[in-house]
Amino acid sequence: MHVITRRTLKEFAAGHKAAEKSLDSWYRVAKKARWQSIAEVKENYPHADAVGRCTVFNVGGNKYRLVVKIEYKLQTIFIKRVLTHAEYDTGEWKNDCS
Repeated sequence: MHVITRRTLKEFAAGHKAAEKSLDSWYRVAKKARWQSIAEVKENYPHADAVGRCTVFNVGGNKYRLVVKIEYKLQTIFIKRVLTHAEYDTGEWKNDCS
């Protein structure tokens, strides 16, 4: 998969050091993946959830949420947001997924 953009992950990790290893690990797995559906995503990440047009991943021991849009035909992942659990709970991110 082509991941757009890793910079978003690095910027979040710069302010949330506890998320750095998890985000880097996710990036490395996603970059090598050839997912064709949410079912295939769940083979690697059983707790990933489809929400509207987005996929939400739990990262950092469930402390953070990674919200992405996966274009399976294009083999491209667009990183929408990386959020703390509190930011995720506000629900504002859902606007990116409709």
